[in-house]
Amino acid sequence: MKFKFWGVRGSIATPGPKTVRYGGNTTCIEITSSAGDLIILDAGTGIHALAQTLLDQRNLTAHILITHTHWDHIQGLPFFLPMFRPGNRINIYGGLEPVTHQGIERAMRVQLQHAYFPISEAQLKAEVCYTTLKAGEPVRIGSVRVTPTVLNHPVFNFGYRVDDDGGGSLFFTGDYEPPLNPYPEQHPGYSAMQELIDQKNEEVVGAMAGVDALIIDSSYTDAEYADRHGWGHGTYRSALDIATQANVKQLFLTHHEPTRSDAELDTIYSGLLQAGHLGFPVWLAREGDQYCLPFAAEDPA
Repeated sequence: MKFKFWGVRGSIATPGPKTVRYGGNTTCIEITSSAGDLIILDAGTGIHALAQTLLDQRNLTAHILITHTHWDHIQGLPFFLPMFRPGNRINIYGGLEPVTHQGIERAMRVQLQHAYFPISEAQLKAEVCYTTLKAGEPVRIGSVRVTPTVLNHPVFNFGYRVDDDGGGSLFFTGDYEPPLNPYPEQHPGYSAMQELIDQKNEEVVGAMAGVDALIIDSSYTDAEYADRHGWGHGTYRSALDIATQANVKQLFLTHHEPTRSDAELDTIYSGLLQAGHLGFPVWLAREGDQYCLPFAAEDPA
């Protein structure tokens, strides 16, 4: 199984001279299974560049797994050009929104309204199919098994574990903030809330356990996070902690904060490596880098 980063930025695309090396597109990851199945994790602006590599393929089948429907994870969907070619089949997967009770089809239908986009859903030439997933219930896509897990975020958000029959496994969080207890320790509600948080953490760690690659939201430094509790994103420290608990083989830090320059990311990465004693390789996600699982990096550019 191979995977490649096409978008690694969080919240908003940030093209420009300060983001050239790591990339400025929002979240999109391409997976190629051992049997050749095309699986795409999220459809941020990075999916547009991915689409350019697929235009020569006829009768293409693509499987797009959406973690959640915040703009930076779906805004590239209308620009996924294989949807405009007859004979292609595009399968889009995601969760049921608990407030509106709408399935993942809302991710396209909202964006393709006349007020927001010049082309309607009826004008798409490919066969577009929607599948609403349930937490903890695996779905088979070719040679891989995909298992969704609900993760803490201000909107319903799935993390996905992908296990390939031919070898290799990964877990992608989408956006994820480890939950915090809102009560002080002396509050009568603290213990019960902490028990729920601990149970959920065990569930999440179990879902990630032993994967060859954990790709995780690590938007903030500890200092930044102090003013951003509840925004729905993790820190470098929380990513390292949960990777250690889950005994993962490799850790990939992504969803880079939009104001973070290449130079600032280099500084943060150097600090993480200098801290040492991590027990597993740590990488900063970078557009264009491709990896082969369960093996090491495949000549990232």
